[in-house]
Amino acid sequence: MNVLFASSECAPFVKTGGLGDVVGALPRKLAQEGVNTAVILPKYKSIDEKYVKEMYYIDNIYIKMGWRSQYAGVFKLEKDDVIYYFVDNEFYFGHEPLYSDVYIDIERFAFFDKAVLALLQVTGFWPDVINLNDWQTGMIPVLLKAHYSHDDRYNRIKTVMTIHNLKYQGIYDKKTISDILDLDDDYFTPDKLEFYKDASFLKGGLVYSDYITTVSPTYSCEIMNEYFGENLNGILNARHESVRGIVNGIDYDVWNPRTDENIEENFDARNVVSKKRDNKLKLQRELGLLEDENKFLIGMVTRLTHQKGLELVDHIMDEMMAQGEVQLVILGSGDETYENMLRHYEWKYKGSVCSVIKFDNSLSHRIYAASDAFLMPSLFEPCGLSQMIAMHYGALPIVRETGGLKDTVEAYNEYENTGTGFSFANYNAHEMLYVINYAKSVWKNNKKAWQAMMKRAMKADFSWDNSAKSYIEVYNYLLGSV
Repeated sequence: MNVLFASSECAPFVKTGGLGDVVGALPRKLAQEGVNTAVILPKYKSIDEKYVKEMYYIDNIYIKMGWRSQYAGVFKLEKDDVIYYFVDNEFYFGHEPLYSDVYIDIERFAFFDKAVLALLQVTGFWPDVINLNDWQTGMIPVLLKAHYSHDDRYNRIKTVMTIHNLKYQGIYDKKTISDILDLDDDYFTPDKLEFYKDASFLKGGLVYSDYITTVSPTYSCEIMNEYFGENLNGILNARHESVRGIVNGIDYDVWNPRTDENIEENFDARNVVSKKRDNKLKLQRELGLLEDENKFLIGMVTRLTHQKGLELVDHIMDEMMAQGEVQLVILGSGDETYENMLRHYEWKYKGSVCSVIKFDNSLSHRIYAASDAFLMPSLFEPCGLSQMIAMHYGALPIVRETGGLKDTVEAYNEYENTGTGFSFANYNAHEMLYVINYAKSVWKNNKKAWQAMMKRAMKADFSWDNSAKSYIEVYNYLLGSV
């Protein structure tokens, strides 16, 4: 079986969040399971030179984009039994940032989607299945239908659309999309690409792909209703028999506290208590927090967006800090409003709050290793990787019961001594504060229960093994092998 992943991101070459992690890890696990796996992504300017030096040029073609023809070169790199193809075009991918103005992104990923299909004839890698990822690749199944239905090599290809976040949809006006993708009016009807008089890349993927996956079972159910459905719940309900939620995994080669070179003191479940204390003290010193092992250290590593529940944090910050028992470390960047909010609280609670407004992969490892608890109060969360990483590093998650957070974190039960973290149901600041205070109380007054929970959390299996097997089941189903 040949499977091609088409994605705008793939670690370690380029990533801005969970999408890059998933496309970096899942194809490697599929390869280990015997699947011939390849990934195709843009050849961004930001890709580290050490990887660029490992690539070699294959060939080039020209892609029609409206009235223009654009160069599309393809480079190849083989790593960990996976083939990586990089689509080269300086005009579209030779600048920063990774994502920018909506019009620029619409055109550049329209180009990418056309190039993915056209370059199959150059690479010689003919997939049985193309696994698409988010809106940036949503037009690939549309183009298969519109431009390649006469070619048997393309007709046999099945497509899987993986939704990492339904909120981002690639919406722009119909005329522009029709022009650059060479699609006639028949494709721009309410049951196809039309989306409130515009057109949506993601909707195209949902309508024309052979199968749809989401990154957790709970999220696959949530998006069927109006609140979470982002105005696409009608399409998803119509296709509910072809929708499946599969929880993401984490890469234990990267996220392993026993071997992690980014943290001060390595550890495992046997010595987590003492080593976490050492890591906490060293992180406190590094970030200018009061060095005190008796402070309840809460970590957050997150994009600073509305989705991540930062309004709740804002609402209860003063109350949470009032007793002087809690420290909060937040690493991330995003909306300016939230960035300034966190800078304000760092100024107001100097020594107890630290906000690091940037992307810093190395520091994120140290936060996981040092934190007692890890806060994720998301409004919605398709899967989330941070809560799984936190558990593996003995930082007990405090999460809202939504999406993948609900699927992966078992709430603490003090009567049965079970659970791997703490949770609250409603998007409510004081409900969150109550659970934070409850977690702090267990940490402070019931060390035995807390330490037992840490060890359960660290032993929870969030490897890609089960997830990869579920994806293989989907591929086999589409290919008629089961």
